[in-house]
Amino acid sequence: MSDEPDKNVLDFLRASFARVDTKLDRITDGLSDLQRRMTTLETQVGNLAATEQSHYANTMLRLDGFSARLERIERRYELIDAPVVP
Repeated sequence: MSDEPDKNVLDFLRASFARVDTKLDRITDGLSDLQRRMTTLETQVGNLAATEQSHYANTMLRLDGFSARLERIERRYELIDAPVVP
């Protein structure tokens, strides 16, 4: 009769550990998925930063061109003094 309570406890512990194992497997799978998604997100943010820098550089180049054109127009209409060329 004393074997039956031990058997019940062992069965209970086996069932409990099986549930814990199942939950741990789900947590591990979820963590792996989050790691993959985080890597993808980091890659996309890096690409976004590179694209932003490229757009900024292109904008600055265009502004430099506008500045040179404006200076030529101002000199042509004598709005500013032309530089003295020796």
